[in-house]
Amino acid sequence: MRAMGNLGEVSEWLGERLPQLIEQHHVPAAGVAVLADGEVADHVAGILNLRTGVEATTESVFQIGSVTKLWTSSLVLQLVDEGRVDLDATVRTYLPGFRIRDEDAAAAITVRQLLTHTSGFEGDIFTDTGVGDDCVEKLVDGLDDVPQLFAPGSMWSYNNAGFVVLGRLVEVLRGKPYDACLREHLVAPLGIAEAATDPYQAILFRAAAGHLGATDDEPQRPAPHWALSRSNCPAGSMFATSARGLLTFARMHLEDGASADGRQVLAPGTSARMQEAQVELPSLGHFGDSWGLGFERFARPDGLVVGHDGATIGQYAFLRMVPDAGVAVALLTNGGDAAALYADLVGHVLGELTGVRPEAPPTPPADPRPVDATPYVGTYSCDVADLVVSQDGDGRVWLDETPQGIAIEFGDVPTHTELVRLGADTLIAREPDRGMHRVYAFLGTDAGPATYLHTGRALPRNAGSGAMVR
Repeated sequence: MRAMGNLGEVSEWLGERLPQLIEQHHVPAAGVAVLADGEVADHVAGILNLRTGVEATTESVFQIGSVTKLWTSSLVLQLVDEGRVDLDATVRTYLPGFRIRDEDAAAAITVRQLLTHTSGFEGDIFTDTGVGDDCVEKLVDGLDDVPQLFAPGSMWSYNNAGFVVLGRLVEVLRGKPYDACLREHLVAPLGIAEAATDPYQAILFRAAAGHLGATDDEPQRPAPHWALSRSNCPAGSMFATSARGLLTFARMHLEDGASADGRQVLAPGTSARMQEAQVELPSLGHFGDSWGLGFERFARPDGLVVGHDGATIGQYAFLRMVPDAGVAVALLTNGGDAAALYADLVGHVLGELTGVRPEAPPTPPADPRPVDATPYVGTYSCDVADLVVSQDGDGRVWLDETPQGIAIEFGDVPTHTELVRLGADTLIAREPDRGMHRVYAFLGTDAGPATYLHTGRALPRNAGSGAMVR
């Protein structure tokens, strides 16, 4: 299938509706770029920084957050193309000093498992190891006491630290810092003009600042920091580009690894393999249903959508591609209800151009069935939050989430949320958070109390955690 809609009409719609939509969803600024039939349309609206009042332009750069993981995956697959990396070899084949708390797991984890988020160790590690060229190396060396949550390859759980390990693998085999690899092996060959791998480059562009606060009652405010630590760059802490720049990267993946000038950035067939399903995901609503080698996958009745999302401190990015139609959409934002903007904007564009509409985010049933939360109640923890599930005397289920560490920098605050039944062992927030109702899946209930609360991360139940009545 090829693009079925008219890009000119979609571009006209974007020009008219983008300013209205960002106002409706409290988004200070947004850039969007669309590829169809080899042509590109890009639009921008809003203010990059509410403190300075600088307006966005199509050359403005936004942080793309975890969409950077697709770039890191591409750097790894380039090494596979060159015969220097075997996806099913252990990480220690290339990083002999790789250690986590579980020695058996450290010796067994493969490159493929890092790419597919199935390695099983605690993944939200954001240690700031400085700004030197050895910062990625230092973070990886500091993983030696990180716990193993499940056996390698047995489950999917989103893992930021795993991509820092992949970034270190790239550094070792290329003999240069991750940032330099990103620029030399992807940004430059693709001819992307607006790209910044650090604040010193970002200041040369109109750079978006993230914003926190996104309600009618709470005014937007610029985030206290522009970016997270450099040590997490391979996972998406700092890389910034324009919507058109991100779309140029997506176009390479739609054109079988070729850049606009015909250079093979990836070997023929590699991009297609990266988009193939590697692991199935729990039913979480706000994630896809399977994962490839870096790519998130959304199987729809009308066709396959692939892509990735990203978030840093008050900035949110979305990339969606319909490979069979040769269509891609990049949306970059700097605050507000970005997920709601994504649903209204990207859903319309893909529907008009391909007939494939992303599935609407799940919402709570109007009359949810009662829940016996006995298998679910307890405390579940990870490095960035403690989550406590309880049930009160009226049968209502509550989730109390206390952010810690880096989550506080993201603007997260303690929340008290009512959960209602969505499906078997799956609950959903009654009220939306930043434009979407979050879904919580409880795993391992066949043998008694749930062993994990899955939110996209597999959070283990704390030892001794039991039923609580409020």
